[in-house]
Amino acid sequence: MPTLLHLDSSPLESSISRELTREFVKTWKTAHPDGAVVYRDIAAHTPKPIDAAWIGAGFTPVDARTPEQIAVLAPSEELIAELENADEYVFGVAMHNFSIPSSLKLWIDQITRSGRTFSYGQDGPKGLLQGKKAAILVASGGVYEPGTPASSFNFIDPYLKTILGFLGVTDVKIVTASGAAQVMMGTVDRETFLKPTLELVRSVAA
Repeated sequence: MPTLLHLDSSPLESSISRELTREFVKTWKTAHPDGAVVYRDIAAHTPKPIDAAWIGAGFTPVDARTPEQIAVLAPSEELIAELENADEYVFGVAMHNFSIPSSLKLWIDQITRSGRTFSYGQDGPKGLLQGKKAAILVASGGVYEPGTPASSFNFIDPYLKTILGFLGVTDVKIVTASGAAQVMMGTVDRETFLKPTLELVRSVAA
């Protein structure tokens, strides 16, 4: 049974990125009627920042960890288990100040762990989340695609592709609803604006 991990990071329930992920999940479930969807809203339930206790626990050998260290890492283990158990991931990402929401960065810090999602060997780092696929669905107020004047301002695409690749996820597709400020300013209606992007989302999800 295939499993999809659905993750939203926009703090707005009405956000465009959430609408994109909902459409992705709807299409995916039609294509995989026997599949399971695991949902995590990291804006509503934001992971804690890593601290000295977390770092100390992470670098302590598993069989030497105290009950307190095990408890500190328990949220991280839960998030990593979701990644390990899923076959595909879909991330809803709103552009905040040219990059990802802070809640998503905290989630990344919790799941990027040596010995769990990556390892170091004689040949360098190796991602341990092998054979997974990811779709990143982005909403941005401006237009930052390659070849546009503001393309260098886009830190979402290169960062997420880099971190996922580091963890072993190299089959990554990105769909962006660019120029969403038009909707907020009322110069174009939301349905018209989203139509081409939703079609792309459906093609990726199917």
